[in-house]
Amino acid sequence: MRWHDQPVEILLETDRLMLRRFTPHDVDALVALHNDPAVMRYLGPPTETPENVTDVMIPRFLDFYDRYEGFGYWAASERATGEFLGWFLFRPPHDAAPGEIELGYRLHTAAWGRGFATEGSVALVERGFAKLGVERVMATTMTINAGSRRVMEKVGLRFVRTFHEEHEDPVDGTEHGEVEYALTRDEWSAASRVP
Repeated sequence: MRWHDQPVEILLETDRLMLRRFTPHDVDALVALHNDPAVMRYLGPPTETPENVTDVMIPRFLDFYDRYEGFGYWAASERATGEFLGWFLFRPPHDAAPGEIELGYRLHTAAWGRGFATEGSVALVERGFAKLGVERVMATTMTINAGSRRVMEKVGLRFVRTFHEEHEDPVDGTEHGEVEYALTRDEWSAASRVP
C-alpha cells in the first residue's frame, strides 16, 4: 500500500477501516482535524499549527513506533474511499504498570455516529489481548462526554472511577471531572468465551 507515493505500513484492517502508521505527509489532515471546534470540544481550544504537527506531533508518533513495537498512534481511513477519518491511539500511558495500554480515538465529525470509533477500538483491543500480551486496556474522557463513554462501553470497557485533574485552561464541564474505563485480559477472555 502506498500513500502519497510513500510506502505505508498498515497495522490492521477491519470491514470498513484501515489503520496505518502516520507519515510526514499527514500534516494537513492532522491540522484540519485538530482545528475542528466540535472535535476539540472536550479537549481544549482548536489552535493547531502546521509547525507543531511537523516539528512535534509527527516526530512523537514516529518515535512511538520505534520504541514500542505494535503500539502508538494510528491514522484511520475508510477502506471504501481512502478518506482520512482521524486517529486511534493504543499505547503505554505515562507511568503505567507493565502490560497496561491506553486506548483513545479522535475522529472527524463526519465519522461520528457511524460506528467507526467502536469498530477501530474493538480491533485494537482484540489485537492487544490476542497478540501483544496486553494485560489491561484503559481509557479516559470527560465525565460529560457521553459519546466517548458509549464507545468505551460498546468496546467492553467498564467504568472504574471518576477523578479530577488541574487544568490551566479548563473547558466547560471540567468541574464534573473525568472518568476512567478499563478491561482486563481475564475479563476479555471470559467475554470471548460466552456463546
